[in-house]
Amino acid sequence: MTLIKSISGIRGTIGGIAGNGLTPPDIIKFTAAFGQWVIANTGKKKIVIGRDARISGEMVRNLVVGTLQSIGIDVVDLGLSTTPTVEVAVPDEHAGGGIILTASHNPKQWNALKLLNEKGEFISDLDGQWILTMAEKTDLEYADVNDLGTVVYDDSYLQKHINKVLALPLVDVDAIRKADFKVVIDCVNSSGGIFVPALLKALGVSTIHELYCEPNGEFPHNPEPLAENLIDLSREVVSKKADLGIAVDPDVDRLCFVCEDGSMFGEEYTLVAVSDYVLMHTPGNTVSNLSSTRALRDVTEAAGCTYTAAAVGEVNVVNAMKETHAIIGGEGNGGVIYPESHYGRDALVGIALFLTHLAKKGQTVSVLRASYPAYFISKNKITLTPEMDIDALLAEVEKRYEKQPHSTIDGLKIEFDKQWVHLRKSNTEPIIRVYSEGSSETIAENLAQKIISDIKEILRLTE
Repeated sequence: MTLIKSISGIRGTIGGIAGNGLTPPDIIKFTAAFGQWVIANTGKKKIVIGRDARISGEMVRNLVVGTLQSIGIDVVDLGLSTTPTVEVAVPDEHAGGGIILTASHNPKQWNALKLLNEKGEFISDLDGQWILTMAEKTDLEYADVNDLGTVVYDDSYLQKHINKVLALPLVDVDAIRKADFKVVIDCVNSSGGIFVPALLKALGVSTIHELYCEPNGEFPHNPEPLAENLIDLSREVVSKKADLGIAVDPDVDRLCFVCEDGSMFGEEYTLVAVSDYVLMHTPGNTVSNLSSTRALRDVTEAAGCTYTAAAVGEVNVVNAMKETHAIIGGEGNGGVIYPESHYGRDALVGIALFLTHLAKKGQTVSVLRASYPAYFISKNKITLTPEMDIDALLAEVEKRYEKQPHSTIDGLKIEFDKQWVHLRKSNTEPIIRVYSEGSSETIAENLAQKIISDIKEILRLTE
């Protein structure tokens, strides 16, 4: 059983002993602490919640709602929803914060509390530390019977969110309708199965083939939208002679595409393509995290604008975007953040902008992909053990490559001309992520294996 507390929220596996998983006592204490933080910081006693379709979702929702009511907070419950929809709803409802019940791309045994501030953005690391400290206190005072919070169920935000997407100046519904796209979608049997078809219909997409769109929480494959998990989607795109395939993760903040020939567009290139379109019409700065493809930097600089790399984590990317006045940003995992809409990864916004771009280009998806700089990212991981001193390990790797340009903003990133490797401890799993990029899959993988070999050697020397 696992419980992970980070800027990505309170994430854990369902079941087990309290403190070692996302058990009812853990859900209650972290929810209560967050509620106290909302009241203390905003003076508002109102929180918006929504959940993905995980099997544990209803159970977690009941505990969260009951806890918030018990400390006098009114709840606006969006029911089955998406992370970006809750982000949109929080400021619209003039709430003090929001909670999304989702473990994002993690398997079905996981769930999490993603915590939002009154702007509908992820809370800061400092605020997170306050909440963690508060959660360990046992002297919390609960509301008396006359001051209990209320619950309002609101299913209107599906349409409200779609309307906001359609209203974006760079979304061209007429162009999409005229393109007469045929699309296959894989929504991994979560809430995307409700939201993505509704969006596509509103955009005028003529033919939608639904794959795994029943929101029952029974993920048919690993829910992370990576190539190895999208084999069925790829086959279906070819079989249906579709123009493209679209895949989202369970909470619909990550997005990737499949080309008409069944090949992968690549989740790294979701942000690249959307940014390319946005920069054509509204030149400006861009941001992605340190583990994202160099292609975004190339596309940005080609437009005469400035690219900035941020530490991994949505809140870090958003902060860097605000500091640099970026017009678009996100993460290489298929996360698109478009401030014209809101400061949060939003697959619905990404779909609408991408389809507009594709319609105006009049190209196949594979031709569009070939138009971008060719980089390949290798993604590996090293499972952590309790005795590992991660900081000391990374310091030793840094020492070995001290003559190379490198960054320690977030773990360790080492650059080799237009190649790089990035080592960082995951915020969501007990692993070290090893990302590397090169001009071919072989170069990227060889670079990763060289660094992994170095790590293994260091571990042997320190045993």
